[in-house]
Order: sequence, then structure tokens, then C-alpha cells
Amino acid sequence: MDTLTETTAAQELISQGCGGDAALGAAEAVIVARGVRRTYGTGDAAVEALRGVDIDLARGRLTAIMGPSGSGKSTLMHILAGLDEPTGGSVVLDGTEITDLKERELTQLRRDKIGFIFQTFNLLPTLTAQENIRLPLTIAGRKADEEWVRQLIDTVGLGDRLTHKPAELSGGQQQRVAVARALVGRPAVLFADEPTGNLDSRTGDEVLGLLRRSVEDMGQTIVMVTHDAHAASIADRLLFLKDGRIVHDCARMGRDEIYEVIKSLEDAR
Repeated sequence: MDTLTETTAAQELISQGCGGDAALGAAEAVIVARGVRRTYGTGDAAVEALRGVDIDLARGRLTAIMGPSGSGKSTLMHILAGLDEPTGGSVVLDGTEITDLKERELTQLRRDKIGFIFQTFNLLPTLTAQENIRLPLTIAGRKADEEWVRQLIDTVGLGDRLTHKPAELSGGQQQRVAVARALVGRPAVLFADEPTGNLDSRTGDEVLGLLRRSVEDMGQTIVMVTHDAHAASIADRLLFLKDGRIVHDCARMGRDEIYEVIKSLEDAR
């Protein structure tokens, strides 16, 4: 298939599968972002990482953010999660405008309303699996809902590994601990940054299945940044970024369809 044919095929896939959630009501959207811009540097050295992004993200759905390297996908996730401050625009997370919060208020918001899953697991090596899972509650001084904790442990399949420390766990087991840790506080939104990036394909599929079940069985809202078309294929919605803008907002797509869209964006650079 030549480049023109591939581009045409990708455009047909986009036209069939893209609609987005732009018209969500306030009660349905857990995140509302308007006119989000992020510029790094000044003058001739300025780089516009985001150029006026508008999105509403629905509760209880898994949204994948994709795009070529340098498209702004990681910057967007960091701003939506309160880890970076936009140059302009606004972000409302679960009813709270976060762009004007002071650092202490942001820390409390991230602790109470946001869960994180990272590519590198970020488990504390001196704590057991169970202690790592409960860590957000320990830091917040909150009493654990033991029934919820047991449900999470059963869901991630770590009942026989709770007393093991990270060094005694496989990569997949460590990531499952990280997923349970992110969910234990019942966050409004779980942000996953390349959650399968350090895993083999079989273990990665296990983690993706766990994320999908957390949406379907627990009603969890997930925002996942990934470059992997296979990982993105579990998403209910896909946002494709290029040059700091959302260029496609699509409903669920298959792996090959996603790959064709990404390839068309890269070829058009």
C-alpha cells in the first residue's frame, strides 16, 4: 500500500469513528478543560507544547491520549492532573478549578481525587505489597475501607503476594500493586502514563485487562497516555494530538485502525 492509499484509508477510518464528547453536560464530565495553552521558554526559544486545547472527559470511561513524539500528549496529562501549570486556559477536575490553586491545595487535591500509574511502578522498596497498596491512605491519615481493599486485592490477583517486597515481585506483579495503590482511595480520575511500557506483551495484556475491568466493574474514570496502539485499543475514546492540538477525537477503535491514524500523523509532519 503506497503512502497516498494509507493516508486515504486512515482518513476514512477517522471519519467513521470520530465524534467525541464535546457536548457533555457538567454532571457527566469529570474533567473540563478550556483553551489550555502551555509555552516553554520565551522569545525566539519559546516552544508551544499546547495550543488551545478544549476537552470534556466523561465519568466512568477510559480515554487514551495519543500522538507522535512532541505532540503534547504528556504535557496535556500533566496539566489535567495538576502536575504542571498551563500558560493559559482553565481546567476543572471533579468540580474544582485547579489552575489557580496554590501548591498545598494542589497536593491535597492530588491526594484526595487523583490516582497515578507510572511506567516505572514507583513502589517503595522497603514496604510490602500490602503496605504499598495502603500507602495513599496512610499518608492522608484516612481509615481504610477494608471491604474495598479486599476487593482490590482480589481483582488484581495478589492475595498470595501481599507480604512480598517489590524486589520479590515480577514486573507485572509490581504494576498490579501500583494499580491497586492508585485505586485504593477511590479517585475521581486515574491517570496512567505508559502503564505497559516496561512490561512484556503477556504481562502488559494482564494490566490492560485490569484497567478495563476497573472501568466496567468499578465505574473508574481513566486517562491513559500511550504510544502503543494495542494498549489504546481498550479505550472508549481516543484523543490524537499533533503540534499541541487535538486533531482527532474518536470513539473506540481497533489496534490496526489506531496504528494507521498514528502513521498518517507521523507521515504528515
